[in-house]
Order: sequence, then structure tokens, then C-alpha cells
Amino acid sequence: MTSAALFPIEPLGDAALLVRLGDAIDEVTHVRVRQAHSRLRHLPPALGGCEVVPAFTTVAVHFDLARGTYAALAAAVAAALADLEHEPLPASRTITVPVRYGGGHGPDLEYVAAQAGLTPEEVVRRHAAGAYLVHMIGFAPGFPYLGGLDPRLACPRRETPRTHVPAGSVGIGGSQTGIYPFDSPGGWQLIGRTDLVLFAADREPASLLAAGDRVRFREVSR
Repeated sequence: MTSAALFPIEPLGDAALLVRLGDAIDEVTHVRVRQAHSRLRHLPPALGGCEVVPAFTTVAVHFDLARGTYAALAAAVAAALADLEHEPLPASRTITVPVRYGGGHGPDLEYVAAQAGLTPEEVVRRHAAGAYLVHMIGFAPGFPYLGGLDPRLACPRRETPRTHVPAGSVGIGGSQTGIYPFDSPGGWQLIGRTDLVLFAADREPASLLAAGDRVRFREVSR
């Protein structure tokens, strides 16, 4: 039996609380986060909870101060997290993302290759061979933080972020890879671009990817 006491609960500002479900970005913690998110979404409305937000190792529960109190919500959250390992999760989807690597689509490919001591072609091969897990959606609506990057491809973010990164750009930031859903500033090393639309407000669901999904990249012609 998993005890709720194993998961510290603390204030997050004056209208939210934070549940810590682990200390490492790994699949064990990821599963706990998803289970907690699934369970806490069904807290009684009378407690004032209004939004549950999962992250890498935590889940935040925002609440309406006019309808509930921190103490009451924290007690309900602690009770809800008992036997968390029994919370069922839907089967993961696998999404294939076609990518044009290098050139104008991936202006940092050669830099990543130089950092890794590999050829650009080997970087592409290794990146496309990976099986990635969507740990969370963040930074911008629809932006997936993907774990499972070949350690050889890990690369520091740019010292000076770009003011404009095109939508669909595939980048590497540290030990993760991700996809920019919109034109935006960004500091990840860009190695390619996809035509898939990661986020569309008029689509249901609006985000193409969700935490728990699996992603495979497929190289396509430039």
C-alpha cells in the first residue's frame, strides 16, 4: 500500500497547493504524476478545486478562495492519494512525427553533431531511432517535453536564445528533445522541423500530444 504521507503537500501561493510525487524525472515518477492528476481531477467541487496541473515531478491544485480553504483541500488531497498505485491509466498512444532535419529546418544540427563528436547524419539517425515519452506539456500550449533522448545527443541550450523560432521546430535542450508548437522565442538547439500542428484551439483535444504519449520521429525529405 502506498501511503499519502510519502507525497509532501505544500502551499503554492495563496490559492494553490503542490504535491511532490518524486525527485527525479523518470518513468516511475511520471506514472505517479499521471495517476495523481487523474485522481485529483475528481475532487468534490465543494472543496473549491478548479484546476489540476501536472508537471515533471509534481501536481499543482489551484482552488477558488471564495469556495474552499487550503486546509480542507490539503486534507482531501492527502486522502485521495492513498493507494495511488491502483489508479488506472489509459493506454499510451504512439504518435509518429515526420521531420525534415538540417539545413534551414535545423540550423543547429551541425553544432549538435560537433558537440557529440558525430556526423550530422549520425545525429539524425540516433534522434529518429529514439522512443520518446511525453513527460509533460508546458512552456507554451502544446509544447511536449520528451524524455528518452540518446545521451550522446544531449546538448546545452543556446547561450543567447533566438527571438524567433518557427512553429514545428524540433530542438534539443539538455537531455530532452521537444517541438515548438508556435512561432516563439526559444533557446533550444534546432535540428529539424515538422509540419504537424501541435496545438489548435478549435480542435478537440487542442493539443496533439498529452503526458504519457509516446513519440517516434521519422526523417522525411527536405
